[in-house]
Amino acid sequence: MPQPYVIDELISAKAIAARIEALAREIRSSFADTDKLIVVGLLRGSFVFIADLVRELDMNVEVDFLEASSYGDAMESSREVRILKDLRGEISGRDVLVVEDIVDTGFTLDHVVRLLKTRKPRRLETIALLDKPSRRETDVKATWTGFEIPDEFVVGYGIDYAQRNRNLPYIGCVRFTDADAPV
Repeated sequence: MPQPYVIDELISAKAIAARIEALAREIRSSFADTDKLIVVGLLRGSFVFIADLVRELDMNVEVDFLEASSYGDAMESSREVRILKDLRGEISGRDVLVVEDIVDTGFTLDHVVRLLKTRKPRRLETIALLDKPSRRETDVKATWTGFEIPDEFVVGYGIDYAQRNRNLPYIGCVRFTDADAPV
């Protein structure tokens, strides 16, 4: 069971919606020459972001999912990325956009990009709702980023802490109320 905590709003639902509209315009422009964009959501954290993003894209998209994990219920990355669910569709010769909720250490996104490149997509780009560059341990950077955030543990908008708080419409910082809480 998680330690007692409170959540302070970091990024409002309104700010997220506005940023997604802007990102969708950039993506549409960048992929203007494609007949169909394969949008790959990294489960589970990206499911809310991907739903809102594809509705704003206004282009022919196919959605697929890949589930990768390096956290489990912990607050820190194990640095060991496991693929729990692979893509159903083929991406060889196709234009692919990988949608990530947050780039923290970078291990998950780096692993997924390297894996998908072996499948020979025509083009492979990435987007992350949140970027936490102060925690980066790999040389990976998303093509597009929604928001750069400080080194805070965040929840909401699909992102969880021990499978809680995914349903918050905003991004919030977790603040522990117990003096013995994990740091």
